[in-house]
Amino acid sequence: MSASAGGWFVILLALVCANLPFINQRLFGAIALKWARKPMWLRVIELLVWYAVAGAAGFAVEASLGNSFPQGWQFYAITGCMMLVFAFPGFTWQYLVKHRAA
Repeated sequence: MSASAGGWFVILLALVCANLPFINQRLFGAIALKWARKPMWLRVIELLVWYAVAGAAGFAVEASLGNSFPQGWQFYAITGCMMLVFAFPGFTWQYLVKHRAA
């Protein structure tokens, strides 16, 4: 995988992972819950887990291309903020769009 393709893969993966907690009512998209709607605290925990998954994929892509570089707190602060920005469409759909009762 080229560096450009690897970078785009990680960005698209992060975009999908950031919206997964908001587009369904199941835990990680697979486990049924007792609540009719997932509470916000559970969505935040799920978002943190998906952040770690996307970060691990990014590290794997970086390691496959050559040496991986050590990252400081600034890297995690920036990528965490990027994950929150990527989650905005899912958050908007879940909480700000008025859904009609079926």
